[in-house]
Amino acid sequence: MSIVAKTPEEIAKMRVAGRLAAEVLDFIAPYVKSGVTTDEVDRLCHDYIVNVQHTVPAPLNYAPPGYSPYPKSICTSVNHVVCHGVPGDKKLKAGDIVNIDITVIKDGYHGDTSRMFYVGQPSVQARRLCEVTYDCMWHGIARVRAGARLGDIGHLIQNYAEANGYSVVREFCGHGIGRKFHEEPQVLHYGRPGTGLMLETGMTFTIEPMINAGRADIRPLADGWTIVTKDHSLSAQWEHTVLVTDQGFEVLTLSDGAPAAPDFVTQRHD
Repeated sequence: MSIVAKTPEEIAKMRVAGRLAAEVLDFIAPYVKSGVTTDEVDRLCHDYIVNVQHTVPAPLNYAPPGYSPYPKSICTSVNHVVCHGVPGDKKLKAGDIVNIDITVIKDGYHGDTSRMFYVGQPSVQARRLCEVTYDCMWHGIARVRAGARLGDIGHLIQNYAEANGYSVVREFCGHGIGRKFHEEPQVLHYGRPGTGLMLETGMTFTIEPMINAGRADIRPLADGWTIVTKDHSLSAQWEHTVLVTDQGFEVLTLSDGAPAAPDFVTQRHD
């Protein structure tokens, strides 16, 4: 696989794009409430991205090989939707959990991040799934450093999810990112330690585990984009864009409203 480390100039642009993507999630948080449609959430985000940030919503009309163009500016994945949920006219209701996935392009570089949101008070089970999934992501991030291997990241995520009684979606993964939305490498959320690509300073990629409360099996809906759990169990996902540094890692998609990293995370090279 061909992976080119980012230059300091490219990294500076990715820091800006990453922060802007995270700020869209800060902006939309107060609007994620019962009675609001995911279409309204999409419209609000689109207007903020285009008219306030003067950035480009990367998902809009994105069409990888074999797919029809994605019709919206964000992804909204509610309850048993695993990923790529297409906003529509269905209203959010109390107790829902929803992942909002934002990717913006600024000065030719992509920032990609997602968060889970609660609509009112979710069930204890739904909240626990979201919290464990958040920790899964950070267990993976905390392992990032020059000399580590991609299998190390996937192994930690898989172990933590399965130790808590959950399953890891296998068909979708994190990805390299920069001038292109999806670059090499593919970042699996499962694996064996000591295997896979060795990380090098300057690499940038997403870590975005999709964790199911039930079985790992998934299926696509007729729209060609939305992916749901096969057993209709709840699913959760969190995502950050990460830079490999000399000291360890830097998360590029942080903002004032981003949830704090768990206590077990240290941004240093052990």
